[in-house]
Amino acid sequence: MSEVVRAEMVANVAEVNVKVGDRVEAGAALVLLESMKMEIPVLCEVGGVVAEIHVSPGDVIQEGDVIAVLN
Repeated sequence: MSEVVRAEMVANVAEVNVKVGDRVEAGAALVLLESMKMEIPVLCEVGGVVAEIHVSPGDVIQEGDVIAVLN
C-alpha cells in the first residue's frame, strides 16, 4: 500500500533530502520547506521506500500538493 505525503501549507521547497529508491524510517525528514522565514521539515509518518518525488528545490507548493509517494 502506498503512502502519499502531501503539503500542509503554501511554502517554498528549500531542500529535498531523499531520492527515489531510498529506504526511510518513520519520522525521517523528506523535504525542508520554507514559509514566512521559518524552516519546516516534512516528516514521513510510516517507513518505506521512496517511489516518487514530486518537488524540487525552489518549487512553490500549495496546500494539498503531493510531495512524495512511499511504498
